[in-house]
Amino acid sequence: MEGQNDTERGAVMEENKPYWEGKHFSFYTNKECEYYPCHKVPEGQDFNCLFCYCPLYMLGRDCGGNFTYLDSGIKDCSGCTLPHKRENYGYIAAKFQEITQAMAHREREAGQK
Repeated sequence: MEGQNDTERGAVMEENKPYWEGKHFSFYTNKECEYYPCHKVPEGQDFNCLFCYCPLYMLGRDCGGNFTYLDSGIKDCSGCTLPHKRENYGYIAAKFQEITQAMAHREREAGQK
């Protein structure tokens, strides 16, 4: 970066950012929601409501979040804030391919019964 002015350095840094970073479509907070905040987070922390119902839930143990399984076998995500952090939009978007593959696999299995 030697020989570059601040504007040129800023342009290079901008090129290295994920395409979604800083875009409005990747972050949404609904403070009017009856359940806001649905997870305990420190006061003033950004809270993304975009993935209110986590699309990673169906991946079970492979979601990457902080969850437990209850004795009943139900996945409990009450301790997980992965989909609610601004910086995790890219992680979730990248998982959609895995989600569609899992759905297709389940559909094939259901068709065989």
